[in-house]
Amino acid sequence: MSVKIRLQRHGKKGKPFFHIVVADSRARRDGRFIEKLGTYNPVTNPATIDLNVDAAVKWLNNGAQPTDTARAILSYKGALYKKHLQGGVAKGAFDEAEAEKRFNAWLEAKDAKVQGKVDGLATAKADAKKSALEAEQKVNEARIAAAAQAEADAKAAEEAANAPAEETAEGEAPATEVEGTEETQA
Repeated sequence: MSVKIRLQRHGKKGKPFFHIVVADSRARRDGRFIEKLGTYNPVTNPATIDLNVDAAVKWLNNGAQPTDTARAILSYKGALYKKHLQGGVAKGAFDEAEAEKRFNAWLEAKDAKVQGKVDGLATAKADAKKSALEAEQKVNEARIAAAAQAEADAKAAEEAANAPAEETAEGEAPATEVEGTEETQA
């Protein structure tokens, strides 16, 4: 019986969520499995992976073959590196304590790298929000300036409309006075 470490798809359409399982290679993709090793959520950024590394190493040592995606996940979480270190212990290259020390150092470096990515994404999101706010403020200022200009133009047009009426009224009044004075002179 050939045993595989592979993914079982769960989740809604367009929002995948996977279980990392050990299953018989003849079983259906989402069918029977021997043991569940963890979960994988590719929707989040960075992807969320919860894996029982010791159980994965046990199955790898027993001959389970991971699929390409499962191999990438196992490598990312350090299961393949831990198996490699256990091979060095078996050959006598170093002892178990040294292997654990190396694995823990690798885990810390990996966690620091992932945390750096998370911090970078948070900074990028904050910068994008800040630039969007600045752009919105510029648009609002332009809108306020346009409204003030329109109001000033409306006042100028109103004054222009009122000014000719006053001029004609003032122009007619002196003319009647002049006419009246001429009549008295004649």
